Amino acid sequence: MIQHPIPALYDHESRVLILGSFPSPKSREAGFFYGHPQNRFWKVMAEVLQWDGIAAGAAPAGGAYVPQTVEEKRLMLHSSHIAVWDTIASCEITGASDASITDVTPNNLSVILNAADIREIFCNGAKSWDLYMKYIYPLNGRRPVKLPSTSPANAAWSVKRLTDAWNVIREML
Repeated sequence: MIQHPIPALYDHESRVLILGSFPSPKSREAGFFYGHPQNRFWKVMAEVLQWDGIAAGAAPAGGAYVPQTVEEKRLMLHSSHIAVWDTIASCEITGASDASITDVTPNNLSVILNAADIREIFCNGAKSWDLYMKYIYPLNGRRPVKLPSTSPANAAWSVKRLTDAWNVIREML
């Protein structure tokens, strides 16, 4: 059984909650969400938020600035009122394969939902959404929005196509 090692990222100003399924080995190693270099989450979010990186001390290069460090990533999410966590607190998993997930214990989202005015919950991919609907929705009655996964395993979706689908988040901020 693998325990989720990354604490939820949120504060009292968070308005949107994005849930993945469970951190990949690369994310667990990095100690932060979406740590696999091929995962498109940070590129997509930078585009959706049109984040210029100036607050992080980055020189804008035209267009959205994709945060590079954990601190830049935290800053982008906090400044945009976005919380991030996962649906699973612990599970059995082989590598990074969502399809291999068994023996699920869900995360207790009330930690975030009681602390912040979360207006919408988004699931990053079908597995996160399926697990949320099975374990969490019956407890809190809050239906999430299912978004296409930013995982490299979802190769059919380009960054542009993902960004177009994920732009629904901008409406909630």
